Amino acid sequence: MKKLAAEFLGTFWLVLGGCGSAVLAAKFGGDSNPLGIGFVGVALAFGLTVLTGAYAFGHISGAHFNPAVSIGLVAGGRFPAKDLPGYIIAQVLGGALAAFILYQIASGRDGFAIDPTSAGAFASNGYGALSPGGYSLGAAFLCEVVMTAVFLIVIMGSTHGKAPVGFAPIAIGLALTLIHLISIPVTNTSVNPARSTAVALFAGSGAIGQLWLFWVAPAIGGILGGVIYRWLGDDTAQVSGT
Repeated sequence: MKKLAAEFLGTFWLVLGGCGSAVLAAKFGGDSNPLGIGFVGVALAFGLTVLTGAYAFGHISGAHFNPAVSIGLVAGGRFPAKDLPGYIIAQVLGGALAAFILYQIASGRDGFAIDPTSAGAFASNGYGALSPGGYSLGAAFLCEVVMTAVFLIVIMGSTHGKAPVGFAPIAIGLALTLIHLISIPVTNTSVNPARSTAVALFAGSGAIGQLWLFWVAPAIGGILGGVIYRWLGDDTAQVSGT
């Protein structure tokens, strides 16, 4: 139960910090306001949530905070498959609570409204008309698969038994920051089905209708990354991840 609680809290923090920065601060006061943190700020926020969450909860649950990471670690031989359902449920619930709280905060501003037809509504992920840069379904799918695969490789490499001890959260947080810098224009960056599901629940029918991609593509990418590093790293690290 402590592991599941840690995954719940860690995913809660990731969604609240990462998506919260996008909803509340990315365009604060409008695009021209210098106080808005923009794409770079949002990318950094997601990286910081994973970095701080990994240090806080990594020794308890492995700090996955992401169904695709848990699936990838099973494929990579780092995590027992029997624990996967519980982790995924805890991650989705933690993310959903964070999105609910974020919605309550955001709706406290006069004029707040979510347009389900706009790209990135309530920090949601999408392709086509719902992609921030207008990228196609195929481009979005490929981007999510590749980014998630690389993320798993970084996670497994930085937590390998021969890697420098204590630095894994920094590498993982920086990797997630870089992933966001690359892919926010494409899909608003998911690489995390729990994060996508959480905000889609409040973003409307457009995000819900496209949510399938942000489960399927990250899961495939996680498996690919886990399998690749299992072969590449001749893996001997302990089960659980971060």
